[in-house]
Amino acid sequence: MNKFRLNFSHLKGDFFGGLTAGIVALPLALAFGVSSGLGPSAGLYGAIFVSFFAALFGGTETQISGPTAPMTAVSMVVIGGLIAVNNGDVSKALPSILTIFILSGLMQISLGVIGFGKYIKYIPYPVVSGFMTAIGVIIIVTQIAPAVGYYPTEDDNFIQEFKPLAEEKILDQIIDDEMRGKVLLIDEITQTVQKTQNISEVTILKESRAIAGAESSGVVGSLKYISNTLSNINILELLLALGTIIIIYGFKRITTAIPSTLVALLVMSGIAVGFKLDYRAIETIPSGLPLPNLSIFTEFSFGSIIPYVFTALTLALLGAIDSLLTSVVADNMTKTKHAPNRELVGQGIGNTIGAIFGGIPGAGATIRTVVNINAGGKTRISGMIAGLVLLIILLALGPIASLIPAAVLAGILITVGIGVMDYKGLKAVPYMPRAEVTIMIIVLVLSSVWNLVYAVGIGLVIASLMFMKKIGDLTASSSSVVPLKEQGWSDEINIPKNVKDKIFIKHIDGPLFFGSTSDFQQLAKQIPKEASIIILRLDKMSYMDQSGLYAMEDVLVDLIGNNKKVLLINPIEQPKYMLERIDIIPNLIPENQIFNSFKSSMVWIKENIK
Repeated sequence: MNKFRLNFSHLKGDFFGGLTAGIVALPLALAFGVSSGLGPSAGLYGAIFVSFFAALFGGTETQISGPTAPMTAVSMVVIGGLIAVNNGDVSKALPSILTIFILSGLMQISLGVIGFGKYIKYIPYPVVSGFMTAIGVIIIVTQIAPAVGYYPTEDDNFIQEFKPLAEEKILDQIIDDEMRGKVLLIDEITQTVQKTQNISEVTILKESRAIAGAESSGVVGSLKYISNTLSNINILELLLALGTIIIIYGFKRITTAIPSTLVALLVMSGIAVGFKLDYRAIETIPSGLPLPNLSIFTEFSFGSIIPYVFTALTLALLGAIDSLLTSVVADNMTKTKHAPNRELVGQGIGNTIGAIFGGIPGAGATIRTVVNINAGGKTRISGMIAGLVLLIILLALGPIASLIPAAVLAGILITVGIGVMDYKGLKAVPYMPRAEVTIMIIVLVLSSVWNLVYAVGIGLVIASLMFMKKIGDLTASSSSVVPLKEQGWSDEINIPKNVKDKIFIKHIDGPLFFGSTSDFQQLAKQIPKEASIIILRLDKMSYMDQSGLYAMEDVLVDLIGNNKKVLLINPIEQPKYMLERIDIIPNLIPENQIFNSFKSSMVWIKENIK
């Protein structure tokens, strides 16, 4: 594990690496902030604090951290859900949103403390592949409307469609509030009716706008109302977005020394501002130092975050995967070795502090890390400098950054969505096992049209079940259940003929666990009637779980109930311990019927069987 220290011997390289990575991070931070629903300042704050503190406390020397596409996509689930609960009021939802982000950061710290980092490699690739491709789909589809300058919550005709639903919802809320916990008197009923008649148009319009925003959000909402989007295209906004996309892909062909994303941001924003075009700018970025959001603590409510605890855990796990995969890339480039658990602690600290200041969560960012290394970054100081560069940009250029066109950031996000999709996994679909392709498609579809969090959980469960079935099948295929007259093991050849037909041997090759119990339970049906002695050869049964234990107990009870003698040959330590715990040994199988070798069991048979 790396020793924690600040190494100033590579300060020049770290400075240029951090400076370059910080500049590359700027447009992405702003874009991810807008995409999340909390605005560009939330993305910038997240990039500043996550980059600085994840570098300071993390376990990968050259890692550059900040908001990433996967983390932003899951954050959108939290943000969108809580804003909808609070009738579209971001300020009311913000304390709960940031509290969940803090909880996610604390979970990441806990994962690092308990040593979870080394287990990340066991997450199946089809789940990761389906998830990453879904992230790309979500980003691309949800950015179509901003890229053409259409905003559903500002479309009066669209909002009017939800006016009846808004009135119904407001009426239901008034009646629920009045009747909560009591029976209304006649006068109270009259007052309630008057309240329902006095609902203002402003209140109805506000509720209609909130419903319109919720209905048109996400992949399903964006596709459901795509006709509205395509019939309200703003040519100027569309040209700004297309120009951004063309520059990002075209400039890479000229040189990769200068980040094409930054070039696109500067060129298209310069054109929009310089020619005084009538474009839509991003939200105003607050000037001055970021301040802690104290409402997190003053307005804390367990009830508001309990439904999102699993989402917070997903954010923590996703951040861990995202960061450690980038750490592996950094290791390969620098020929170093990262400390995975320390990296998780560092990421958790960065996300926790970032959330306190109103930032969205982040993780290790592969592109920014590669840029840092190529520009000369060698130690954790480079990541800290990247955070400070963004802070200086915020303090010095905040008002200028507020002039950036929203369509330009939408164009940047579309290229991010295209880039984050797992093309390697998609190309392999025709050649991969059908089970793995099924898992990838399930995760992809459910993540895109339903819920990222649940999709990953379902994918992991299905992958685990398929893996266990495969292992069970392999175990069963290697476990030979044959009478002695068929092929046996080498030490079973010279058995006296007078007892040969009375013996039935069961070979167990490999573990006896819940995936292989059904085959084992067929044992009684395979035993010839003339066999009176059943020999269970446990030499190669390396492990027995609780399901396997009870399956063996059921079989032994049936055999002994049918007057069969059961002998156990060489039970290994763990299975024998399990058998002793529920008294199969010695209650069902006495100690004198347990042998260290097949040869010694034959001696017992000759002495006890006529």
